[in-house]
Amino acid sequence: MELIRILIVDPDIQTRNLIREMLSDAHFAMDEAIDGITAIKLFRRQNYQLVLLNMILPELDGRNAFIQIRQLSDVPIFILCDDPSDEKCIAAFALGADEYIPKPFHPKALFSRIKVFLRRNGVLEKDHDKRVFYKGLYIDIAAHAVSVDELVVSLTPKKYALLAFLSQNPNRAFSRDALLNEVWGSDFFGSERTVDTHIKSLRKSIQPYGHYLVTIWGYGYKFEANATPEKI
Repeated sequence: MELIRILIVDPDIQTRNLIREMLSDAHFAMDEAIDGITAIKLFRRQNYQLVLLNMILPELDGRNAFIQIRQLSDVPIFILCDDPSDEKCIAAFALGADEYIPKPFHPKALFSRIKVFLRRNGVLEKDHDKRVFYKGLYIDIAAHAVSVDELVVSLTPKKYALLAFLSQNPNRAFSRDALLNEVWGSDFFGSERTVDTHIKSLRKSIQPYGHYLVTIWGYGYKFEANATPEKI
């Protein structure tokens, strides 16, 4: 199961942080480079669905980085421009740039352009929003599939349904009885401890991300998006 992965190449840390937060919220994966040489090294090691490239770079400038990337792939490249009047940015279109993004930009506007472009090119499926991504834990609701650090995890139907339900309702506590109704159905007549058994097993299956499933003592469970592993 391949994540949508974007490479951002920009020496400005504020720009990279802004884009990283935007992509993280959208459940995209991201790698970043501050210079052209690092960008080429990353590009040779990973598959990217899109590259955001500043033309003004140390070590290897954006023009040469662009040319080397184009020799390796026809991946879409959006040019980030600190100065929209800079000739290097304008010349990027002659090289075959797909989009031109002047700074400052609004994150939502940039992401809308990214989504439209990826969807138009068949990279972004219409049901992408039915995917849940928390660090290395990836849940594809449409495909009923789960991966941990990009490795597919095999779950029983009930464990999958439990994880899918909780992860789509992050930070909301559910009683054991509510989880039985949602996952097992209202006609289930077993013990509430069935939930405990499945949660315990599910935590093991999705390690090292089992800590996202948080126990609410005397009540039930929740998927805590910002949970941190317990110290032993």
